[in-house]
Amino acid sequence: MGFLVEYAAVMKPVAMALNILQGESSVHMGLLLPLQLRDKLKRLESSCKMCTPLVHALQRGIEKRFGDVMKEPELIAAAILLPRFRTSWTTDENILNAGLDYIRNHLETDLDVDASTNSNPSDEDDFFASMESGKSQVGELERYLSSLSTAGIDLLHTFPHIKKLSIKVNTGLPASAACERLFSHAGLLFTAKRSQLHCRNLESQLLLKINSHITE
Repeated sequence: MGFLVEYAAVMKPVAMALNILQGESSVHMGLLLPLQLRDKLKRLESSCKMCTPLVHALQRGIEKRFGDVMKEPELIAAAILLPRFRTSWTTDENILNAGLDYIRNHLETDLDVDASTNSNPSDEDDFFASMESGKSQVGELERYLSSLSTAGIDLLHTFPHIKKLSIKVNTGLPASAACERLFSHAGLLFTAKRSQLHCRNLESQLLLKINSHITE
């Protein structure tokens, strides 16, 4: 019983992290790094008596699969550009500086693109107009990081340039997890003894099965 209690305690953060990553509502790339799974496992390491090898195996697996990914400036920036995290998810200044530098560089790049595509005679007359725009975007980043608002993702509407970059880096790649779950449920219904189900009947039962949480 002691082993099972420890096993459940060790695997709980892993299961929770997997549920978050394969979720259908929050699919932002910025969710990957703030999960802090390595830190949670490290805290469990000192309290485990029988499951210490399991903790070490999980740590090695995470490091092997995600070690290099954890240092990607784009993923760090994606986490910073989610209002629920910003810079509160880590105390490592090197990591935060890498993400902030990425954000500043891309804000400046977007500024140059906008200036080249929206040029007009007034812009040409004012040679230093881009300098003022650059200052405003840097100030926008500082205001975003220091904002005390609890509006969640809606906070991005207040900062248009930050919002644009956040959408760019936080748009995840399409995944097949939702389709695989649908096929899995269909396989539970369409068994050998129910192989003559009409397609409409199967569709109705599958719809009820998938949405059973609504009636609970």
